[in-house]
Order: sequence, then C-alpha cells, then structure tokens
Amino acid sequence: MRRSRLTKTTEKKTKNTIILSLLGIIIILFLFFKFGLGILINFSLFLSGKSQDTVTNTSNKINYISVPVLNPLPSATNSANIVISGNAASTNTTVHLYINGSDADQTQTDKKGVFTFSETLNSGNNEIKAKAEYNGKESDFSDAQTVLIKNTPPTLDLAYPNDGDSFKKDQNTVNVSGKTDAGASVTVNGFWAVIDENNNFSYTLPLQNGDNPIKIVAVDAAGNKSEKDIKVTYSQ
Repeated sequence: MRRSRLTKTTEKKTKNTIILSLLGIIIILFLFFKFGLGILINFSLFLSGKSQDTVTNTSNKINYISVPVLNPLPSATNSANIVISGNAASTNTTVHLYINGSDADQTQTDKKGVFTFSETLNSGNNEIKAKAEYNGKESDFSDAQTVLIKNTPPTLDLAYPNDGDSFKKDQNTVNVSGKTDAGASVTVNGFWAVIDENNNFSYTLPLQNGDNPIKIVAVDAAGNKSEKDIKVTYSQ
C-alpha cells in the first residue's frame, strides 16, 4: 500500500522536529558544562526575547561573589603597625576588613584583584578577616587569622649561677638555669637551652680557665627580647 503525499510530509516534519530538538538539547548541555548556569539562563532569555537589561540583572543576581583570600600574617609581632594584603577574584571589588568583629576599613582592588590595608592594631589578640562586595552583593567571610600584638619583653629569671661565682678543679661545667614566659626561647652564649613544660630552662655550659662571660637571652614569639650578662671564674 502506497503512502499518501500528506503522510510523507507529516513524517518529514516530525523527523525535522526531532532532529532540531536533539540539536537544541546538545547545545544546552554544551553551554551548561562549558560556561555554567549563568550563561545558560542568559541564552534561554535571549531565545525567549527578553531585553538585555533583564539578562544583565538576572546574571548579577546569580553571580557568586568569591571570598577574598588574605595573605599569611605573623601570629605575633611587637609592632602595632601592620600591612594586610590579599587577593579578590574580580577587579573593581570593594574589600571590607574586619578586626575583632568590627568593619574597620575598606578599599578597592587593583587591576589584578590585589588589595592592601595599612592598619594599627591594639595590644593583645586581633582577629582579622575580610569580605568582598560587588554590585551590592557581598561574599562570605575569608578565613580568619589572629595576630598577637605584644611589645613587652619576656620574663628572664636567672636562678643559677650568680654573677661573680667561682668554680675550681672538677667543677668545669655549670648548669645555667632559670625561668621564662610560655612560648619564649632561651639561648646561653648562643646555644639553645632546654625548656620544660613549666617554662624552666637549663643549659650545661663548659667552663674555660679564667673568666667566663655568660650571656642569657630570652626571645618571645613577637620578637621581644630580654638579656642578662654575668661572669664566673674557673681555676684548674
């Protein structure tokens, strides 16, 4: 039985419709995987005849504002003046700096997305984080960093020996000992002393015949320093 001309025309239109539908699906999948959801919505709006303003507004609403990244800061320092820098994903982005939970300052990124703050911090711990703002939309907070501002020298209590002590014959070493602050390091004549869990330090120093100058230095994490100089004598 021969098919009518109408049947053939209908079948041809149906095949064309199927082919165009498959082609449209392929294009949509390509746009989604290549450019993401934003360009896919823009493309669909274009096909539906929406205005350019509508496309732009919709795109702005769905755009994700990247979290700014702060460059590593010192965990402790003895200077209250500090430079805080980092990078945001976009240029012309406003970066808000938060110190101890307060919006302390803001600046614009440069052409490379870099931002810099020059701040004066208070003594003690300072929690620092930032967020980006673009087209009225804000990002989440960056990872917080804590900077300790401390400009007082660490404790350095020397327990033994005393300045001017004398040693003879088999007493050819002396155990230099004392106490310092938690987190501080101690050297004796440039050599590292051992510090226990109670912040007591000790170092066994060999003695030379005659006068023996001893320099004890304690340095904390912020770079503050305490020093003591004594002299002992040893005679063989």
